[in-house]
Amino acid sequence: MRIARTLIIGAAAAAVAVGLAAAPAAAAPSDTTAAEFVVQAGTLDIDAPTAATIGGAGGAPGTTITGQLGDVAVSDTRATGADASWTASVISTDFTTGTATATETVLATQIDYWSGTATVGPAGTGTFTPGQANAGAAAALDNTTALTVFTHTGGTGVNSVSWNPTLDVNVPAANQSGTYAGTVTHSVAGA
Repeated sequence: MRIARTLIIGAAAAAVAVGLAAAPAAAAPSDTTAAEFVVQAGTLDIDAPTAATIGGAGGAPGTTITGQLGDVAVSDTRATGADASWTASVISTDFTTGTATATETVLATQIDYWSGTATVGPAGTGTFTPGQANAGAAAALDNTTALTVFTHTGGTGVNSVSWNPTLDVNVPAANQSGTYAGTVTHSVAGA
């Protein structure tokens, strides 16, 4: 019996020792974690349609062919804490058909552009201003000097706007028939 009592007492003592060793530590009433994250600077981008047919079926020499390019969008995700101003502009090549003779060319300066007002947005802070709000303000394109078509002044942080510009192609009376092709290039630059 003595051995049995010793074993029982020894087993009980071992169980108490294991229980004490496995007891959880006392929790602090509060604790802090240092955390951080990075806000990356984005970009200033402009997106324009890849192709457009102006005026559908076209028009005769000596007339004006009018049509829209499709939405042009500026997205500013630069995350600037300072001035988030930008200027969007457009430049164009001459439009030609055939072998690009004088009567197979419509000069860029014979094409009027007007941005119209915003079709999407504007979103963000600051002032958004169309370069040519209506047909009466239309201005000639050029292949050397860019035409300002939309601006954003002031404000901070993310901003965006879209517009659907109209082209008025003033076809010279002497021009030949044909499908005329050229390139209209929109750009945006921060202030």
